[in-house]
Amino acid sequence: MENKNKDNKDEYKSVNKNTNTDHRLIGKKLKFFIFSDRVGSGLPLWLPRGTILRKNLEDFLTDVQKKSGYEMVVTPHIGHKKLYVRSGHWSKYGKDNFKPIHTTRKEEEFLLKPMNCPHHCEVYRSQEWSYRDLPKRFAEFGTVYRYEQSGELHGLTRVRCFTQDDAHIFCTYDQLLEEFKKVINLVFYVFRSLGFLKYTIRISFRDPNKIDDYLGSKINWEKAEKAILKAVKEEKIKASINYGEASFYGPKLDFLIKDSLGRNWQLGTIQVDYNLPERFDLYYKGKNNEKRRPVMIHRAPFGSLERLIAIMIEHTKGNIPLWLSPNQAVILPISEKYIIYAKKILNLMLNYDIRVFLDVRNEKINKKIRDSEDSKIPYMIILGEKEEKNEMISLRRHGLGHVGMFSISNGIETIFHETNLKN
Repeated sequence: MENKNKDNKDEYKSVNKNTNTDHRLIGKKLKFFIFSDRVGSGLPLWLPRGTILRKNLEDFLTDVQKKSGYEMVVTPHIGHKKLYVRSGHWSKYGKDNFKPIHTTRKEEEFLLKPMNCPHHCEVYRSQEWSYRDLPKRFAEFGTVYRYEQSGELHGLTRVRCFTQDDAHIFCTYDQLLEEFKKVINLVFYVFRSLGFLKYTIRISFRDPNKIDDYLGSKINWEKAEKAILKAVKEEKIKASINYGEASFYGPKLDFLIKDSLGRNWQLGTIQVDYNLPERFDLYYKGKNNEKRRPVMIHRAPFGSLERLIAIMIEHTKGNIPLWLSPNQAVILPISEKYIIYAKKILNLMLNYDIRVFLDVRNEKINKKIRDSEDSKIPYMIILGEKEEKNEMISLRRHGLGHVGMFSISNGIETIFHETNLKN
């Protein structure tokens, strides 16, 4: 997948200066992530809460992909320089990579992985395939590295290492249209689930005046472009055509969401590629046992976890949807006398897989509620004498206040039901 960190530079011309929505400030306040000068600029450190948020997003997409026939793979964080020379990434992006890693053997030169695509080509190439085996859909949450200039770095939206929800589909030419349309619908489902309901779609083609900037034959490019146009027409999608925005190896369909601040961000992308299968000599056996070249589809609905989380934080002002929230609920006993009852409620909620914790600090209940509000924890369970005596729980909802008093089972099921609701 072409590096999403480099696309759409216009997004960074006007950075967010609103302290109420700046993901850098909110992310630090909510203890999602930090940056450290000792670690290095553009290299985020994910704290426990932020790690849970990332994992929730990964689990969500992994489940969607599994139902759609994808197989998960894992590839190294480094690769031999010759891998990226073969793929063409070295000639196109060499100056943007970190410097090669040299070993004691002169012939060995490694790079921090700038792209996942070459690795996935090698996964495909590891065994022989028949036309009956295709399509093969390999997916990975792969972390890649690019040496962004320090002046271009900006929070999570512009970093030097980022994790792509990358997948590559290897299919026959006859399967290309159907596979491309399936990915379009997968992207739409992901956007709806995340609450991004406003978006535009852009077809990105070559610049006809700079043909030498792209790899591959004219015939292959024309076939790829026609496939995208046909898919867009059959899915009845409104899309503009932008020349000069294609990847160096193929045309693509880009999805730009509009956030609550009215800014457009590119997230999902689908790219058609006839060139890498040629450069890596990939093939499958056809009906008559002849060697045939597969077509490759690159796709990433999120684009990158870092950028997605930054946009989500600013879009929601840190009010992460309940089903994704690192802490879905907190139990607040009014005093130490009710901690045993609180632990009973805690264990019951954990049995429902609700992400809940118990606040046992020696603080007034109003202080605990204020802190929970500041931490944007969706649900607060207040426990005192009345609740314990009647085996009830009192619920508060972040931003709304008191919801009501419920029986233990009804209160927990109310939260549980909502945790399973996506937008």
